[in-house]
Amino acid sequence: MEGSATAEGAPSAPRTDGPDAPAKGSAQYRYARALIRARLRLVRAARDPDRFLRENYDDLARRHPLLAWAWSLLHLDFAGLFVGGLFLMSSLTVSLLPRSWFFQGIVSGINAVIGYAIGVFLKWVVVDLLVRSHPIRDDPKRARWVPVWRALIVLGVLAGGLWMMIAAKRWQDDVRALMGMPPGSNLWYLLTPIVAFVVAALLISIFRVLRDLALLVGRRANRFLRIPLPAARVFGFVWIAFLAFLLVDDVGFRAFTAVANRVASTTNNEEVAGFPQPTIPQRSGSPGSLAQWSGLGNEGRKFATGGLRAETLRRFTTRPVSEPVRVYVGLENAPTPERRIAMLHQELARTGALDKGHVVIIPTTGSGWVNPTAARALELMYDGDVALVAMQYSYLPSWISFLTDGEASLQSGKALIDAVLTDVRARPVAARPKVLVMGESLGTRAGEGAFNGLADIRDKVDGVVWIGPPRANPIHSAISDRRDLGTPEVLPTYTDGLIVRFTDGRRSLAGSGGAEWLAPHVVYVQHPSDPVVWWSPELMLRQPDWLKEAPGKDRSSAMAWYPFVTFWQVSADLANAAGVPDGHGHNYGTAVVDAFAAVLPPAGWTPADTERVRMAVMASAAIDGAEK
Repeated sequence: MEGSATAEGAPSAPRTDGPDAPAKGSAQYRYARALIRARLRLVRAARDPDRFLRENYDDLARRHPLLAWAWSLLHLDFAGLFVGGLFLMSSLTVSLLPRSWFFQGIVSGINAVIGYAIGVFLKWVVVDLLVRSHPIRDDPKRARWVPVWRALIVLGVLAGGLWMMIAAKRWQDDVRALMGMPPGSNLWYLLTPIVAFVVAALLISIFRVLRDLALLVGRRANRFLRIPLPAARVFGFVWIAFLAFLLVDDVGFRAFTAVANRVASTTNNEEVAGFPQPTIPQRSGSPGSLAQWSGLGNEGRKFATGGLRAETLRRFTTRPVSEPVRVYVGLENAPTPERRIAMLHQELARTGALDKGHVVIIPTTGSGWVNPTAARALELMYDGDVALVAMQYSYLPSWISFLTDGEASLQSGKALIDAVLTDVRARPVAARPKVLVMGESLGTRAGEGAFNGLADIRDKVDGVVWIGPPRANPIHSAISDRRDLGTPEVLPTYTDGLIVRFTDGRRSLAGSGGAEWLAPHVVYVQHPSDPVVWWSPELMLRQPDWLKEAPGKDRSSAMAWYPFVTFWQVSADLANAAGVPDGHGHNYGTAVVDAFAAVLPPAGWTPADTERVRMAVMASAAIDGAEK
């Protein structure tokens, strides 16, 4: 009879068919049947909770729709939890730079979600597809072990995460010590897991909402378009994925760019205390300049006003000095790139920039920034007989500009360099100044855009210094990939240093054994710990050579490569690239002095002169801005 149904392991229940059984239809009879069914459901749930939930979800959803939907967002798959825990623990390992609790939490949360997704996918392939009809799924012995395994997974993730948190704090402090920084705050232990949990929960919830939308579209397609249910579900996922891509790539990207431009343009127009309008004609933005002071932008005003005057230069040298020239055209000085280039030609003529012995072309970073240390070093090295020329092409910070204005930076760099070279070549050969190109960070990418390769550089200019070049730079990446056999990627040697040389600020540019270095010289300055140099999407799935090699001077030997994890670690390092002491990360300090002295030194230059300029750069930093 229906009331006598039993299952192995089911608890005993009142019978409904014995001599003392209650009459059918009575309250006691209905209670007995409900009790039997409830106990049978508990047995089935204990044997295979996931299967039970799938089979009864529609009933639960009809009775409690909001509760069922909330549970679908919060319920975690234990296979995903296991793999996600491994990814989270891997994300706590050391990378290039020390990370704060906030960025560590973001990195850990993102990687936990990636691992969770991989675990869910593997379970779907192995269990739901390959073992779906296997007798092991209905084995009662297996059902008894399911809660045990799940408890072990949860405890293992918690214990492993706790142990890795303790080890990670020690690793972070080791990296800080390597860079001469004090230990981090112990709040790292408390706040990191909170941020990681919030990020992971938010991302998983977003993906599950998208999944539910895709299933909803699939059901509607099945009902109204008569598409078979399996095909309708595929249609739903494809449609939602397409809409999400459009939202992020088109609408979201444009909105982000518009907001970022609006915020950055406001900063661009801010007046900075301590940088008054220059009065000498050798500076753009002065009263007689076509590039008006108000249009130079925040960074342009700092550049035009900053630097060293002739009377200041005399304090650091016994040689004759002259007034250095600084030419700058801001984004708001003219409405189009063509008119800005025309203004640049006029400023070069007005300031007498090409009458100097040296002209240094400086493709800027996204916001128009020029390294003030490098600019002062050039003015000191050439005793003021130099003109520094720069032009702004964007309001945005470098990392946003890299994502949104990559092509604009290449076009701007090429237009700037071609414009200056055109004016230089229009002069008699004997009256032409030496032309040096200097760029840092995204400015190196803008500068490389003007050349087709090393041969083109050698034909057009008298020397190049690239500082902290991004891995995406075509010339830099080509040289690194074709480096001499046996030389490390972190500090490569190319054709035995015949044309181009690399330094980390400590490595001598003189080469070993007096190796020949053909003029014009090209120098790359890059730190082993600079995430700008080493960040690449390839980090997701491929271990780079620089992580297979022995670490450089300021990279921890404990750093290792993990799929996906290392990419997000280095991405987080980008946000703190300049937040470390000079000589580490993306802070190059006075290492630029050695590079300039090696590329295009004045006649009779000695190592003692290099050290003199280095000391003068540090001393003049306090003077710069006081005498303008």
